[in-house]
Amino acid sequence: MSSRSTLTTKLAIDIQFASPSIQTKVGAIASSALIKKWVKEATQRHGYLTLRFVNPAEGKQLNLAFRHQDKATNVLTFPYELTKETLSADIIFCLPVIQKEASEQAKTVKAHLAHLIIHGCLHAQGLDHENDKEAKKMEKREIMLLKALGFANPYAPI
Repeated sequence: MSSRSTLTTKLAIDIQFASPSIQTKVGAIASSALIKKWVKEATQRHGYLTLRFVNPAEGKQLNLAFRHQDKATNVLTFPYELTKETLSADIIFCLPVIQKEASEQAKTVKAHLAHLIIHGCLHAQGLDHENDKEAKKMEKREIMLLKALGFANPYAPI
């Protein structure tokens, strides 16, 4: 049984790719339909989400401009609107970083990508991990959502 509410959520999801190469690589991991399923599982509000898959150069540029870190990162979330019922956000994924992390963590790229999509969607809904209490709440929600989607706890020791 899904963890989502039985109410129909009207959520528009746009998936973008920085290049045809990245689109091909993402498509080999998960279809757009599957990615949208993961997003809908994690998102309880109406609104609009854009997921953009980028190369390290674009990921680094965005991370430097908005987080002042001079490196590409796995996921960046840019929330624009958030109310009790609606949201609007861009979520940026750097596929090469995700692939490298999955290898280092002995996880499949698919499982790590699903986790980061859930993670980004939770950020878009106002969850964060700036302190231990927030981190525990967010991790608990991620674990529950991933379990509902058939994935293992991403925080379990290797």
